[in-house]
Amino acid sequence: MKEELLILVDEQDNEIGTIEKWPAHQKALLHRAFSVFIFNSKGELLLQQRAYGKYHSPGLWSNTCCSHPLKGESIEESISRRLMEEMGMICDLHFQFKFIYHHTFDNGLTEHEFDHVYFGISDSTPVLNPDEVNAWRYLSMKKLEEEINQNPENFTAWLKICLPEIKLYFEKMDFEKSEI
Repeated sequence: MKEELLILVDEQDNEIGTIEKWPAHQKALLHRAFSVFIFNSKGELLLQQRAYGKYHSPGLWSNTCCSHPLKGESIEESISRRLMEEMGMICDLHFQFKFIYHHTFDNGLTEHEFDHVYFGISDSTPVLNPDEVNAWRYLSMKKLEEEINQNPENFTAWLKICLPEIKLYFEKMDFEKSEI
């Protein structure tokens, strides 16, 4: 894993320092993150299957894009950078909500993130970076819930944790007008 300085935060999202990515996940330190959910004009969510070489959750299905803003980078700048790096996409995104989650993986690493969630609408076809993403697909929210209920082990922890909140915001979207 290349070393990147993540932004450590308190439970009110105030910056309290920086740390490299690997130690942040070894020590379960709360750090700033973001999750992007892009829907097409039919209201289907663009999912990505994480690359098999990822340091945690390899091969699992997840939201469109997620990562961490780096020191000196705004969340919006980091989202644009990572969306292009992972999915080869540009999309207008809008902030929806924040949440904190804590999850320990089988390999001993822990995600402890203050996650900023953004939504967008796009019918663009992703151009995947195979180092980051193995596959993609659009799925209705109903079908996503069914698949998670039937095979929860195929999906990332953070997607399952925030899905109830995602559904609440999703229901307010106007796909006819392509508005969030």
